[in-house]
Amino acid sequence: MSRIATFSISILFFLIIKATAFAHFGVILPSDDIIGEKDQKKITLKVYFMHPFEQEWLNMEKPKAFGVMLGGEKTDLLNTLINKKIKGKNAWESQFVIKSPGDYIFYFEPQPYWEQAEEKYIIHYTKIVVQALGKEEGWDKEAGLPVEIVPLTRPYGLWAGNVFQGIVKVNGKPLPFADVEVEYFNEGNKIKAPKEAYVTQVIKADSNGVFTYAIPKAGWWGFAALTEAPYKIKKNGKEYPVEIGGIIWVKAREIK
Repeated sequence: MSRIATFSISILFFLIIKATAFAHFGVILPSDDIIGEKDQKKITLKVYFMHPFEQEWLNMEKPKAFGVMLGGEKTDLLNTLINKKIKGKNAWESQFVIKSPGDYIFYFEPQPYWEQAEEKYIIHYTKIVVQALGKEEGWDKEAGLPVEIVPLTRPYGLWAGNVFQGIVKVNGKPLPFADVEVEYFNEGNKIKAPKEAYVTQVIKADSNGVFTYAIPKAGWWGFAALTEAPYKIKKNGKEYPVEIGGIIWVKAREIK
């Protein structure tokens, strides 16, 4: 085998290993997570599929579902999504006008994403809670997603250093010993990880599906509870496993 061929295979192997090392996250980032009386009532919601710490976007087809829940009632917002290109990849954006007090749970269901490096499909059900006009009611409600992190800590008004706790549920039932990955939305790549293990934090939920994490820095933090679906998806005549995940994003601020 020639040196060029050997080098090419080595590079390909490195890229495959690199791809499998990065955690995937569905993302919803609102322009503000707490809306006060004097704040702008129209918010922008950015919808991504990406590696948040590395700031690498993945191509995301238009979600199968995108909506908001307030007071137990859901509103379909799928037609509000506008396609955006970030680094040549499909991303999405929506605008929403806050009209009533309460906790707004925004969520989406993506199209299955084929991950060639791991030979599996990925479906991450993602949500974010936006509190509006002083009424703190509903943040601990389930949005009815197949996999979901239900917060046990109020998911807004957090300081850096606070503990965030949640319970992982699959079809409404706690998932014992669930794997939960945690990543920082490293905007501008300002934080440099000293080793790869620092990029994605890993937690194991307890026997009741409850996990706990102390937030070390101000900014957006994503929590991804992962499990394997009880079904497979066929591609080119072959069935492949499906990773399903429940994602929640929370924001922490520095005490100044």
